[in-house]
Amino acid sequence: MTPKIAPPYPASAIRFAAEYLDFERGIRVGNLEDNERITRILKLALEARYREGFVTERFGRGVYWQWIGFVSRSNRSAKTVSSKVSFGCSKFFLTIDGGLFKCGFSVERGMIRPPEDNPQIRLRPDWDWHRLLAALVPGGEMQRQLGRLVRREGFRIDAGDWENRVTFGRGAFPDMDRLRRTLAGAEPSSWAGFQVYYPMSQKEVAGSSGVDLVEAMTAVFGEVTPAMNLCMQVPLVPAA
Repeated sequence: MTPKIAPPYPASAIRFAAEYLDFERGIRVGNLEDNERITRILKLALEARYREGFVTERFGRGVYWQWIGFVSRSNRSAKTVSSKVSFGCSKFFLTIDGGLFKCGFSVERGMIRPPEDNPQIRLRPDWDWHRLLAALVPGGEMQRQLGRLVRREGFRIDAGDWENRVTFGRGAFPDMDRLRRTLAGAEPSSWAGFQVYYPMSQKEVAGSSGVDLVEAMTAVFGEVTPAMNLCMQVPLVPAA
């Protein structure tokens, strides 16, 4: 059944504000109207762009969240083993981390050897992680897409064991074999992942209007979609 898609907010109706990206407490989502809340604004924008439903995921609770993700329902539903969880899915994300506001896409490995009381984060055979690793070949389409994003557009890559992640930027763009080794060699009992994101400093955020920030986030999601699609079981197709 085709989901009912609500229209996105027009720019004139958006009341998101730069101060809702709080570099001390996180991303404000609580005690706001729908047209002020970034989760609602971006979810509507994504669903209108791709004509499908998205699931909003988050890390944090209360008024401020530390990380927000948007997961394609069709890609998650296609997982034969993992359709009830979002860890195995490529996703758009927002976070404030390391003094930067980051917006882009991520692919999570979870753990190969998780704690006994948390088995759902164990890497499964139907996770998008495997497609990511398979796409990291010299001269391939993923290299072209990542090169465009990092070298030309100023995006960055975080990769590997999350407590000891490696960051690659414009001046240190990795060859695909090295990037694949970084990911494949992550500590099995640690959380590992891969993020491609556009970084914004606190000064850049503070100097932007809320509408400008929303438009920047949606533009970033559009820019990273070709690379993210290479990892997805069901790629995203923008509406005509």
